Amino acid sequence: MEDLTVDETLVRSLLDAQHPDLAGLELRPVDGGWDNRMWRLGEDLAVRLPRTPRAPTLLRSEHRWLPALAPRLPLPVPVPVRLGTPSASFPETWLVTTWVAGEPADRTPVCRGPQAAEALAGFLTALHQEAPDNAPDSPGRGVPLADIAGEAEEHLRAAASRSDITRMREVWSDAVTAPAWDRPAVWLHGDLHPANVVVSDGTLAGVIDFGDLSSGDPAIDLAAAWLLLPSGAAERFFDAYAPADAAAVRRARGWALLRCLILIDIGHAGDLGLPGGKPTWKPAGEAGLARLLASRLPPP
Repeated sequence: MEDLTVDETLVRSLLDAQHPDLAGLELRPVDGGWDNRMWRLGEDLAVRLPRTPRAPTLLRSEHRWLPALAPRLPLPVPVPVRLGTPSASFPETWLVTTWVAGEPADRTPVCRGPQAAEALAGFLTALHQEAPDNAPDSPGRGVPLADIAGEAEEHLRAAASRSDITRMREVWSDAVTAPAWDRPAVWLHGDLHPANVVVSDGTLAGVIDFGDLSSGDPAIDLAAAWLLLPSGAAERFFDAYAPADAAAVRRARGWALLRCLILIDIGHAGDLGLPGGKPTWKPAGEAGLARLLASRLPPP
């Protein structure tokens, strides 16, 4: 893939060869994306071509599982409609999905807190159903926090000069000692941060990028209460998300801390112009971290 020029000409040629009924639709490149390059196809579709080694596997997972999950979800998601197979022109799997309208939340943050809290709670309640034994696996998603303690410590050490580091360590210490998830593994989005949801009219309008679809402890997704929602809305979210208990909220705070620090680091790389950096992720991460550190621990 590194030697290929992945542009509109290539995308249109792939469509013409494998899905000719779609080849005449307008193509527009879409900024963003971590594992995949994306083009909007016509008004209702999108084309995603992998850009990282892990991306083809993720696309095949989405193609297998999302069509079955999507009907029960109360927010729009990018449902795969066509699978592109490896060829001489492009040696990896690629995908055509439905287009999810809205602006990514790292560019247009949620501002209608109560509405977004209810929408997020409804979405995750519908998603977090028991997953089958053969559900896809995504490393480091839905696992006990102790399993990712080394990664968290690296990010905390990198943030050691910050004035809020003591508070961050308090949040992590409480989260990692919370009772572990002891129920059947549930379906997880696995990567609910601001660039992976879209906003319209100030509230959540859709959830995108299911590349880390997996199963396990739902606390990783509950971290979105601070990553996505404006100040004061997390409590409304947890009131509406029926399965949450105090232990789940404590674990979710640990996940939120780690995800915010990752967003800040990737955003900082973007400020420096480094490969893979995303400048819009830093303010999103800082805002989420401020909300998290200002929030109260749940009652025992």
